Amino acid sequence: MTTFTAQEINAQPEIWRGWAEPLAAQAATLRDWITARNPSEIWLSGAGTSAYIGEALTRQLGGALRAWPTTDLVAQPDLAFRQNGRVISVQFGRSGDSSESVGLLDLLDAHRPDIDRLNITCNGESALGQRVGPGPGETRALVLPEATHDRGFAMTSSFTTMYLSALACLESGFDAVVALPHLAKTAEAMLPALWKMPAPRPSRAIFLGSGALTAIARESALKVLELTAGQTVTQWDSTLGFRHGPKAAVDDETAVFVMISPDANAARYDLDLADEIRRQFPATAVTTIGDSHGISFAPTGTAADPVLYVLPAQVLAHRWSEELGLAVDDPFAGRNLTRVVSGVKLYEWQA
Repeated sequence: MTTFTAQEINAQPEIWRGWAEPLAAQAATLRDWITARNPSEIWLSGAGTSAYIGEALTRQLGGALRAWPTTDLVAQPDLAFRQNGRVISVQFGRSGDSSESVGLLDLLDAHRPDIDRLNITCNGESALGQRVGPGPGETRALVLPEATHDRGFAMTSSFTTMYLSALACLESGFDAVVALPHLAKTAEAMLPALWKMPAPRPSRAIFLGSGALTAIARESALKVLELTAGQTVTQWDSTLGFRHGPKAAVDDETAVFVMISPDANAARYDLDLADEIRRQFPATAVTTIGDSHGISFAPTGTAADPVLYVLPAQVLAHRWSEELGLAVDDPFAGRNLTRVVSGVKLYEWQA
């Protein structure tokens, strides 16, 4: 396969393996810094796929973490900016230069210079990689390997590697030196089978999961929607939430993907829903991810597991885009949607 997107999907195991030791060293320093700053809240921010990193980590780790998409904070800063106590703002950005990324930096400079910043980006030359706040809040940046700065339209290696990098910075018990090579080995076994598995393009694709996997379901749905240029309509939800109305979207031309949680209690609900959909919609294709009966792999048992669950959607989105005859690296041919969101008019906020 010659597309950048396919190369970037397949490169993830080697990226994780090579990044393990450098990440462990830098994350240890950043964990010490976070501990010393003693925040009452840590905001995890980004736009689109980058926002879903924060959602997944918040659901996975809890505690002081709070998911605040930049698209919310730039539109309504008062939702969070009146928070008292010490805060660390963690921003994720593949390009590091999107309109909302720069907009949040501007707002912090002007209205909350006391907030500390940790910018995690795939582009060291970007605003997130280079810009330092005026203080008294401190600024740190974690720049990922250049290989994660995806050239394709859709975020793939950038998403998974930013997630793992933030996890190493925020979870003291996470050992990147051990976990990332283990993940890489698992992904290397998964990817060839995903490229070959029978999977005709559906008219609709629905992704479901519990806990952190709800955010991964959201990212999975976005990958398919983006790379098929909206020609495969997608939906996402939590496993238990799906019954409360959203299940109305299922028809005979729908493909449903249910992520089976590594958590034994949540997995019972995931499996029950998969069985229910098969029973109620016998013509609908239902695929489980993460158990022995569907797309099978052995979870690592760590908070890193969500990156494995997004791999099927990355591969299927690419395959279905090709099936439609689209240019996978630029499915919108430069019109309407672009790789980096820019040119958004930003308004001055009157606090």
